[in-house]
Amino acid sequence: MMKHRIYAVAAAGAIALSLAACGGNSGSGSAAADGSSAPVPTVKLMVGGIDKQIYLPYQLAEQLGYYKKYGVNVELSTEQQGGVGAEDAMASGQVDMTGAWYIHTVDFQSKGKNVINLVQLSGAPGERLMCATNSGVHSAADLKGKTVGVTDLGSGTDELTQFIASKAGLSKNDYHTLAVGSGATAIAAIQRASADCVMTTQPTVGALESKNLAYTAVDLATSDGAKAALGGESPAAGLLAQADWVKTHEDEAQKVVNALVDTMHWINSHSAAEIADKLPASYVQNNTISKDQYVSALNQDKGQFLPDGIMPAGGPKVIFDMEKTIGVDTSKVTISNTFTNKYALAANKLEGYTPTTTPAGDNG
Repeated sequence: MMKHRIYAVAAAGAIALSLAACGGNSGSGSAAADGSSAPVPTVKLMVGGIDKQIYLPYQLAEQLGYYKKYGVNVELSTEQQGGVGAEDAMASGQVDMTGAWYIHTVDFQSKGKNVINLVQLSGAPGERLMCATNSGVHSAADLKGKTVGVTDLGSGTDELTQFIASKAGLSKNDYHTLAVGSGATAIAAIQRASADCVMTTQPTVGALESKNLAYTAVDLATSDGAKAALGGESPAAGLLAQADWVKTHEDEAQKVVNALVDTMHWINSHSAAEIADKLPASYVQNNTISKDQYVSALNQDKGQFLPDGIMPAGGPKVIFDMEKTIGVDTSKVTISNTFTNKYALAANKLEGYTPTTTPAGDNG
């Protein structure tokens, strides 16, 4: 099973302070914010690296007070290095929802696990193939004979690397793959020359650039870059849950999506600096990056975020193409069963937003 490992670099204590109200399984929580006796439902949501820019909407929704606004307590937690992957924690019932990549729905469904995507936050993976200044790599074709660092073997970054390599005529046997995590460990892999390139996200990208250790060889962080490298929109960060859980928790699911869609519109209408100011200080300034660098990086890759939470037309087809290319059997998976725009459309209507993303149809 694919493990999409994007590890948090913030100190454990800082992460603990950032978690939403803790305690209890899904179900009744504290009284409603308006003072009524109506119980507020609690949802457990684990993110695949909560301080990573590709996943910032989950924590930003908490900082903006949007979960509370829509009447749901969300217990945020983060995937830890060496621990259970966020998507696996959801699939095994340890948490109710996960902030992970849409591609996991296809992986799970190909193995008989009915996981669906409820809202789409990004139209690009947010990743960049960062290559050492002396690597000589300027395209996927140049990876032949090189060592590429990914977050973990079998992870989303591993699959992305396999896909771009295959489109350049290479197989995964033409280059060596090394698990390097992210943040400081990915940076160290470049510094020590144990990897020629690493597939990684912001703020690691910005840290590598600021230290003059690496440059972008392949851009998968922006919509234009993803289209050029992957052949179309490549939906990545989304909100995933087991379909059976959603059927029995429709109200909770809708409320979480409401909060995230409202957050996506907030992101679209505010600057990178304003977004950074709302996030926990440890996310935007730590031992790998300064706040100015974080803001610069977010400004560079902010275009990956969709403004309305809608799964974009053509996106699922790209993901299915990727899965088939790297050997995943999708013959028993129906595209329309891997995602729904139902909740995002309702969330936009609730606030009077007009969606601008062309929605994917039943065939992707």
